[in-house]
Formats: sequence, structure tokens, C-alpha cells
Amino acid sequence: MTISRFSKFASLISLLALSSLAFAGVGSSNTAIADPPVPHPHTAPCKVVLFNHYRFADFNPKSFTYTPPANCAAPWAKVILVSDFSVTAGIQYDRTANIWIGPTNIYFGTTSEPDPSDARHWQVQRDLTDYSSIFTTSQQGTVDLGNVVNKTYTGVIYGTSTLYFYPVPPKKSAPVTADQVIAYSAGSTGGTVALDTTGACCQPTLSQTLTLPTNMQRIYFDVFAQSQHDDEFWYTCVPNDVSSELESCPNTAFRESEITIDGVPAGVAPVYPWIFTGGIDPYLWFPIPGVQTLNFVPYRVDLTPFAGALDDGNPHTIAFGVYNAANYFSVTASLLLYLDHGSAQDSGAVTTNTLTAPSPVINENIVVSKNGISGTVNTSSAHNFQISGYVNTSAGPVTTTIAQDINFSNVQKFTINDTSYIQDITQDTTIQSTSTVTNANGTYVDEVSFGWPLTMDIVLAFNPDGSGSQTTTVSQSYGQNEQATLNGKTVLFSVLGNSVTPTDDLLFDSSGYITGNQNQSSAQNYYAYEASGYCYSKSLTAANNILTGITIGQGCHKK
Repeated sequence: MTISRFSKFASLISLLALSSLAFAGVGSSNTAIADPPVPHPHTAPCKVVLFNHYRFADFNPKSFTYTPPANCAAPWAKVILVSDFSVTAGIQYDRTANIWIGPTNIYFGTTSEPDPSDARHWQVQRDLTDYSSIFTTSQQGTVDLGNVVNKTYTGVIYGTSTLYFYPVPPKKSAPVTADQVIAYSAGSTGGTVALDTTGACCQPTLSQTLTLPTNMQRIYFDVFAQSQHDDEFWYTCVPNDVSSELESCPNTAFRESEITIDGVPAGVAPVYPWIFTGGIDPYLWFPIPGVQTLNFVPYRVDLTPFAGALDDGNPHTIAFGVYNAANYFSVTASLLLYLDHGSAQDSGAVTTNTLTAPSPVINENIVVSKNGISGTVNTSSAHNFQISGYVNTSAGPVTTTIAQDINFSNVQKFTINDTSYIQDITQDTTIQSTSTVTNANGTYVDEVSFGWPLTMDIVLAFNPDGSGSQTTTVSQSYGQNEQATLNGKTVLFSVLGNSVTPTDDLLFDSSGYITGNQNQSSAQNYYAYEASGYCYSKSLTAANNILTGITIGQGCHKK
């Protein structure tokens, strides 16, 4: 076999040309994204420009000064970040981008790769209303978007970011937002932290020992865990004992973020399989990138059952790590605290906690013969747990119970011989979460289900001279359904679905260098509905790396 897939092949693939523009029309080769903008209120916002047309051509973080909007004091009805990025025509890798206010992350995502003849431009938006408290004081800001520009890598990235603060309309109430946000990052000006359980490069967990407020009622932990370096394609990994013969990364295909409080399991944050625009085959994501590739969505862990116990005024260590991280995962998180404004000292306890550390199950059925290697590797993991706790607040006792059923499965089928390398992956993560809150107003039940299926079929075919092709077909989705009731009456119902389905034939010469592609096609379908009246639907299609169709509003009918 002349190439060993991702080890040698991926670095060559990343040199390939791509192009992208978020506002592309039919016939364009620039990036097209079906994701909706954050819904903006109809009132006039106050705007604060964080940075304007910054040039990213090295690995030095760029600073800016954040000052709260004049004549537009908190509270705000909504706070929205809008960031525009572009990359000049040329050759460049996909890059990771972060924006920080003080130590707190306000954006995490990756960039588009450029095309030698086409520049790209895209926009991302993030609703930061829950983080309003960090915007009330002036702070240093940082944008970290490392990028190398030289004779080989010529694409220069530019960026502009603005915060929009929407005042609360007359006779309307401000939303309830976190009273405090505690950042989990590299320091006072932010920065992600690399985690690695093997000890090859980095620390195993990101933790802080904190003396928290004594009147916390609710606690959430927003987690970002981005796969990097050897872990970038973690969903293709296999157990260590077969990684060499299968030419795959080690540590199995299971990754998961684990949250602990004083060493005790407190929550689980499954890892979403983000695929960057240089991933597997860059032409797959040209012009439509993968799900959330340009704008990651954090996973929110509800730690409220621990609020009463953490109100004791003593120091507590809250930590998270990524199970099986193997050089490495880039992580950050934010702890959101909601306080009891009617009391300076609350009390309570955790009454039930059945969460345990993960124990993945591995089944190998690999056969080595004179004709090659074939067989399957199956990896699965399951959590079914309940955590319950109470807080004695100024309005009476509040009991919160989190019940979750989290299931992960990854099935890989291999066929390897002198003329071909076939790897078929079927992966799925399902999360069923029920939060039950009982207080003086009754019982509030919030049920949320997530589905994160990923299928990836990779066929490498080799000619006698070592040239050949790689045919890759991907189906990547993100689904979320939510229903909430108060005393049995439905008060919230929403549905969200986002899927991207590309395929491509990548061609390479006898030295392994990419010579082009053929038979490319892709589609993205995004649908979101809320019982309150919001509905958004957009579908995109592409062929031969050109946008071929845009359908808007399908499934959304005006009353």
C-alpha cells in the first residue's frame, strides 16, 4: 500500500484548494451555509465593535479593548455577537478561531480553507444573552486565530466582530441571565487548554478550586471540547492493539467529556464529531461546510442538583476532562451561576447521584489472511443515571432532579488489501435528558432529546503505479427536540434538525499528491420550529463544488 490514509494523506489533502462565502447564490463556488442567524429583536441595538479588519497571518493572539455600550446599560433583552471572517485566494489550512472577553470565551469555531483563485467570506453569530454579566465592565479582549503565511501557505485571514446590545422594550421584563460567569480557560485573557489522558503532551483535566457564592440556586456548565492533532479524526480510531494493522489512530473511537465535583462524577458532556473544512477530503465541504464547523455549539451540563451542597462557603474543585483523549482535545468552559437575590446564605444537599465513570465495551472481529485484512470493530458506551438535590431558598425549598440516558455506538467495517482500503463507519450518540424542578409554583419538567448520527464510508483504490482515488460519502446530523411542562401544561415545544450529506471522488498521483476531484455533490437541510411561532427552514444543494439550489421556508406555513 502506497499511502497510509490519514497519517500521510491528510497533510497532503489540507494543501488542496477550497473556496467559501456565507452569502453565496446559485452558481457560486463560495461557501454556502443554511444555518439561520440568531433571531434579533426589532428594537434598535447599541453596537460595540470589538475589532475591525484584523489581519491574521501569524500565531500571535490579537488584543482589543472592550468597553460597555454608552447610554445602553444592562439589563439587555438580548446580546448577540456577529463576526465576519474572510480569507484571501491562495493555499491555506483550516484554522481554529476563538474570541474572548477577559478570560471568558464568546466564540469558538474553525475557518474555511481558501481556493487559489477564489477568496472566501463567511459570517457567524452567537446568542450571548446568558453571559450578559461579563459585558458590564471594561476588559481586555483577545482574538486568537493562528495562521501561517509564507511562500507555501498564502491565504491571509481577516476578521471583524461586533456585539449588538438590544435594550429591554418598555413594559417588558428583562430575561433571567447568569449573575456570575466563571471562565475555564488558560488565564486572565482566555485561551483554550489542551487535554490528553495519555500524558503525551498535555494535562489530563481542566480544573479550578473555587469558593463560590453561598446563595446559588442554579448552576450550568457550558463545555467546548474540540478534537485536534492525533485526535482530530477520533471517530475513525480503533483500540490500540489493532491500530497499527488497521492504519488508524489509537484509544478507540469513544471520546466523552466528564465533569467532576470534588472528584465525584457530576455530569457528562458527549463530544460532537465536528469535521473541519480540511477534514478527510476538502472537496467534500466545498461549497457547503459540515455541521457547526464554522461555529461550534457548546454542550450545557446542568449542575443545579449540586447547588445546595456548594452553598456551604467551603472551597470545591470542579473539573472536566475528555475520556480517552490522545493528543489532544482543545477545551474551554464557562460556569454560569444564578443566585438567590432574596438571601445571602442558602443551604441544601445532593440526595441521589448514580452517575459513574464510563466503561466502554469493545468488540473486535478482525481477520488477517494472505488476501488482506477484514472485519469489524464495535465500540459502545452507555450512561443511565439520576442526580437529585435541593436548595433551601428565600422562596422555599427547590428540588432538581436530572435523569439522563446517554448512548454511544461506533461500528467500523474494514476491508484492506493491496489494491484497496475500505473503512465504513456508522456512529451515533443519543441523549435523553429530563430535568424536573419542584418548588412553590409546582413542578416544571423539561425533556430534551439529542441525536448525533454520523456515517462515513471511505474507499481508497490504488492503481499498479500507486496512483488512485478516494471515494468518501458522509452523512452528518444534529437533532434536538425539547418539550417543557409546568404542572402538566405544555409551556415550550421546539424541534431542530441540521444535516449535511456530501460525497466526492478525490484523485491522487503515484506520489500521493492530490490532482483533482470528480463526482462531488452535497446538500444541507436545516429546520427549526418553536411552538411560540418561530419557524426557519433552508435547504442547499451543490454539485461539482458549485451551489445548485436554495430552498427557503419549506415546512414553515404562515397561519
